[in-house]
Amino acid sequence: MAERRAGEPKPPLRMPAEWEPHRATWIAWPHHEPDWPGKLAPIPWVYAEIARVLALGERVEVLCHDAAVREDARAKLAAHHVPSERVRLHVVPNDRAWLRDSAPSFVHDANGAVALASWRFDAWAKYENYAHDARVGAAIERITGLARVLPCRPDRGDGSLLQPADAEVPDARRIVLEGGSIDVNGAGRLLTTEECLLSQVQERNPGLGRAEYERAFAEALGIRETIWLGDGCAGDDTHGHVDDIARFVARDVVVLAYEEDPADENHASSRDNAQRLAHVRDLRVVKLPYPRPVWMDGVRLPASYANFYIANGAVLVPTFNDANDRVALNALAACFPDRALIGIHAVDLVWGLGTLHCLTQQEPASAGRAPA
Repeated sequence: MAERRAGEPKPPLRMPAEWEPHRATWIAWPHHEPDWPGKLAPIPWVYAEIARVLALGERVEVLCHDAAVREDARAKLAAHHVPSERVRLHVVPNDRAWLRDSAPSFVHDANGAVALASWRFDAWAKYENYAHDARVGAAIERITGLARVLPCRPDRGDGSLLQPADAEVPDARRIVLEGGSIDVNGAGRLLTTEECLLSQVQERNPGLGRAEYERAFAEALGIRETIWLGDGCAGDDTHGHVDDIARFVARDVVVLAYEEDPADENHASSRDNAQRLAHVRDLRVVKLPYPRPVWMDGVRLPASYANFYIANGAVLVPTFNDANDRVALNALAACFPDRALIGIHAVDLVWGLGTLHCLTQQEPASAGRAPA
């Protein structure tokens, strides 16, 4: 067994559930116009409102592509009366604002200390411009001083699946994974989809199968049971991220986006996913509706209430000017009776092919320590 270096997290590692106390939420200020073609102008204002809500219960760490983006963020946050002492702005070059996918997974080690499980990022095996985003994990390590490990493929190379960040690990050995492709209950269970991780379309890790993924989840995140769903939702350019369709809201409760209309392309996949979850022991399923299909310039967008974000004291829920907004908010309010439910208008935001969960990344508080 390799000797653990000083400063490395002590195994076993565990990824806390999103509802566990946060020290902070990380976001990246939007600046890449091609992500919202013709509609970038309102998006920073949406981010400012998100930051305002988050800052009520936790610190907000904001990555800014350059000094000009930092000043834009500073001005809009001030206009929304976001207390400056609750927000830190960091100049860190980035390609896109989707930190759920480019940032590391924050985990607890055996001592309750926070560490970073830094997956390789390749822009969903779809886009070519991701060089800055591939270095976001190193930037967060530098800013926080937290230990960072690199989860590696069990079928390539010798040694531990978790390599220290300063080890010379070739990209071909590192596991490609986005945070939006997984969801955890903090107690050993993880949700993911076959469409995202096992399909040959937008294939992240050629040759990696269920057993290899499950071994990596066990070592990097403390997972004992992986629940494999089928397909994701219509319009999702990530090819099947689970955070648009199914989320843990308690250790033994999952909310599932379910389309009742047999004519809608989400119906068959949501019915299949419901059947899969029905066979999972000790699990209760709460159905969320989908909003009406949201289209822009002939493109169906991945509008889903399941892309909510659980913050300290609040749950931020995307809304779409739809009658089902109220149905979804009421269903989630019943799941989170001790948190405020805050609807965030997301019709413009989803033109970027993501909403609230996609743009946030939680940093848990150290175990046993209350958030600042």
